[in-house]
Amino acid sequence: MWKTWRAAKFLFTGPVILVFLVIVNMMTSPGRWWVQWAALGIGFVWIISLLRVIRAIILLGGLAAVIACLQKKSPPIRQLQPYD
Repeated sequence: MWKTWRAAKFLFTGPVILVFLVIVNMMTSPGRWWVQWAALGIGFVWIISLLRVIRAIILLGGLAAVIACLQKKSPPIRQLQPYD
């Protein structure tokens, strides 16, 4: 549960960190593009986090479908028939 929460959080914080590093790279050494290595690592972890979040969404959707199916199969409530 916590790993999925951290993965979902990283989907938003990862790109923010990368933008910050690009700005730092442009300010400190404009001729050298060292941020590409950080982008490679952050991108790799971002993809793994995305897959973890997608897996959790699929599992929750499947669980919701099973619950809906079980509720649908429960016997319906009989309605009272009026006397003729």
